Amino acid sequence: MTTNIIDKDGKSIDASTATVPSDRYFRNAWSLDGKVITEDLTASKVIFKDKIREVRTPLLAEQDVAFMKALEAGDSDAQTTAKNAKTALRDAPASSAITNASTIAELKSAWDTSILGENPYS
Repeated sequence: MTTNIIDKDGKSIDASTATVPSDRYFRNAWSLDGKVITEDLTASKVIFKDKIREVRTPLLAEQDVAFMKALEAGDSDAQTTAKNAKTALRDAPASSAITNASTIAELKSAWDTSILGENPYS
């Protein structure tokens, strides 16, 4: 039985004859060039940004709660802190580290743990 790998463009290759990336984080960005599968950096950046959006959703909800509690308590410092955290979370996918990444390794290290928590790519 042959196992095939299909790249992002629908090209297929026998998995036993292909050189594949060391991990599958950006599997949907794989591109076939002969018998070598590489990760398309542009497509990988889209996947990376989508992961940020997934991770930030519950973090934004937490900040919404913190903001509402601060609003009820009249704590303007806590309101500002929550507002700034939400802004940072919203801006995370537009990070220059993502835009400027020229390799998959640089892209993986562009995860901002101070905003998003643990890096899923490490």
